[in-house]
Amino acid sequence: MKRILIVKVTSLGDIVETLPVVSDLRRAFPSAKIDWAADAAFADIIRWNPGVDRVLSAPLRKFKKARNWNDLKDIAASIGELRAEKYDVIVDIHGVYKSAIIAFIARGAERFGYLNKDLGERGAAFAYNRRFGPRPLTDAWRGMRVSVADALGYRFDETPDYNIRLPALDHDLNIPRGKPIAMLFHATSADVKKWPKDHWAEVGRWLVERGYTIALPWGTESEQGEAQAIAALVPGALVLPKLTVEECANWIQAAELVVGTDTGLVHLAHALQRRTVMLFAATSREHFGISAPGRSVSVGDHDASPNVAQVLAAIERVAQTQSESGAIVR
Repeated sequence: MKRILIVKVTSLGDIVETLPVVSDLRRAFPSAKIDWAADAAFADIIRWNPGVDRVLSAPLRKFKKARNWNDLKDIAASIGELRAEKYDVIVDIHGVYKSAIIAFIARGAERFGYLNKDLGERGAAFAYNRRFGPRPLTDAWRGMRVSVADALGYRFDETPDYNIRLPALDHDLNIPRGKPIAMLFHATSADVKKWPKDHWAEVGRWLVERGYTIALPWGTESEQGEAQAIAALVPGALVLPKLTVEECANWIQAAELVVGTDTGLVHLAHALQRRTVMLFAATSREHFGISAPGRSVSVGDHDASPNVAQVLAAIERVAQTQSESGAIVR
């Protein structure tokens, strides 16, 4: 196996949770070149993994929203770059039209995709000349690893290796020192995933009493307003400035604890091995949750939002009695 192409186009959390596939492939085929095709919005995250040799990206989301001519030219250029190499195997572990089109355009001897019943969009089937086995009875993230390993004939280490290396920033984020930081990711793209403001405030105050500084990130103006409303109820809470994904990743890296809804940045916290609690209210915890004994846990479910007591109990499960930074959780 000399050259492999991974196709996983979006979104942030899915991209993060696909990174262990790179480590699996790298162990199985140490000398192989591993490329990854994705939306340009998430290309930098993939580049944080040194196991990826080349990231092929196109501004697909951006073009869909703005229909800009320059974005279309960038997409056309990316097609030429994609076809510049011939792959021994292409693995589409996304399974929708846009990923299938990328897999079909790429030059490869074998193009693997999911069985029809496991595809996100049935029409994607046109692109594949090989298929993964039946979807395993496991979560989505381990399922991707199983599918690729079975198809290419190797075994993988059950402990996922995200192998993220954050680049050094050229500016100071003014992250406070002294007290440990707890980041509360209250924002989410879907209202049905949200957790009540008063619940966040109660968790924040509980953490402040135990020695934490609360940091509240946001992405949109409405989310900034929500962060300010929570901060008004939590002594000393910080409403962060608007951050890039790279800046937010550095804040996460500096945090002792991350609590947040089922969003990409909370998946990133888990991948960066922060102590993480993920809240579920509208999506399946069993399918999309995170778990690492003593470090990451998911609470709630698609039809049962967690209450404050459940979240505090989850924090206690992942936090040390006496953390390295001095915060005490009893």
